[in-house]
Amino acid sequence: MPVKEKIGIVVSNKMQKTVIVKVESRYPHPMYSKTMIKTRKYFAHDEMSECNIGDQVLVRECRPLSKKKRWSVSKIISKSSLIT
Repeated sequence: MPVKEKIGIVVSNKMQKTVIVKVESRYPHPMYSKTMIKTRKYFAHDEMSECNIGDQVLVRECRPLSKKKRWSVSKIISKSSLIT
């Protein structure tokens, strides 16, 4: 079974070695065909604490690291222009 990967934006980096990543999924409404957006937040492991708020990252599924943390940051796609 392949490893799941998702692209999202870092919302919070206030914890040690952990970031919260917001992932959006777009799908058509079954009846009205309007494009709906569903957002989901994932706790991801960031070993070197490199991510800042607003960065676009690629997260991949891994073994459970804590109660809520089941994802890890595999690559930073683009850095944010925000200064934090």
